[in-house]
Amino acid sequence: MKNRYLSTRIMAIMMAAAMAVSAAPAAFAAERADSETIKEDNQPAADADSYTQEDADAQDSADADKTADAEGTKTEYPLTITTYDYDGNEIETTYEKAPEKVLAVYQGSIETMLALGLEDRLVATAGLDNEVPDELKDAFSKTNYLDEFTPSLETVTMLEPDMILSWSSLFSDKNLGNVTDWIDKGCNTYYNTNTRPDGDRTLENEFTDILNLGKIFDVQDKAQAIVDDAKAVIDKTLTATADVEEKPSVMVLEPLGEDITNYGAKSLGGDMVTQLGATLANPDASTAGKEDIIAANPDVIFVVYMPYAGDDPETVKESQLAVIKDDEALQSLDAVKNGRVYPIMLSEMYASATRTQDGIETFAKGLYPDVNLD
Repeated sequence: MKNRYLSTRIMAIMMAAAMAVSAAPAAFAAERADSETIKEDNQPAADADSYTQEDADAQDSADADKTADAEGTKTEYPLTITTYDYDGNEIETTYEKAPEKVLAVYQGSIETMLALGLEDRLVATAGLDNEVPDELKDAFSKTNYLDEFTPSLETVTMLEPDMILSWSSLFSDKNLGNVTDWIDKGCNTYYNTNTRPDGDRTLENEFTDILNLGKIFDVQDKAQAIVDDAKAVIDKTLTATADVEEKPSVMVLEPLGEDITNYGAKSLGGDMVTQLGATLANPDASTAGKEDIIAANPDVIFVVYMPYAGDDPETVKESQLAVIKDDEALQSLDAVKNGRVYPIMLSEMYASATRTQDGIETFAKGLYPDVNLD
């Protein structure tokens, strides 16, 4: 399993380098489960109907309380939204009305549409690496999940979408097609801002994307509720740790074969950590050798793992953690000696979309294990 994980991630990095863009790690994964298995894994539980209804009623009540201020906020069309082309250049797109035939490709794109209650606007979905959250499985099961993980331009053309939502790296001529070509055809595109080539990855970008989609589809109250929930975790954490005199130093690391990626100040994971009041021990480096990690000697280390469809998540997670925790050369680290090496899933801190709150909570609990954050 470890070798499979590493080969999958290394292949993604090689493709990213060849394309000179921030490629979606899973877009080129090997040995992924087939589409039928993915659809089967994402079906709601047999008893989901009664559970979902009770849960939905409670959630509706909570959402109503949290979004009272946003109630009545309506989108006025035509609406102009700023997004980017394949190369990362800023462009403007105009919506005469809410799109009705949306193609959502990759995890965050699909889950954001479902979380906003827009499954009926999806002409097709593709590119799931992980199971969608249980509360979204019923909605996902109603979508047309494609056999192709990354749909070809021919497949996309046949779907006749009026909007494509994905990651920047997939808007190439070899995959979904060129952004400007689609816009010229009357089909708008939008990609996760934190996948923009050479751009800084920030929490604010994730929030802006969700709020923009809320505007595009005239569901601004739902979008605001998602953003407010995530921001509330940060506020609660900062309040609860206001009296903590020495905030922890942190490294966010992803072992990839012989290399270790370091998520620094310009990464989304790094931004999450600093917004929670901690300090990045090695903020400027994109990679870290063992010597670098030892020299930084962070109080806390978060180890990034990513199980793909068909993988056993626990096996992948433990394999990644072992690279740091079981290395003889790293036993002198404070984080290792004090048992402060924690896992975090890649999808929670890289182009995280509606999983942003999960990422913030994972970081907060690891940074401040002795503080009550409930």
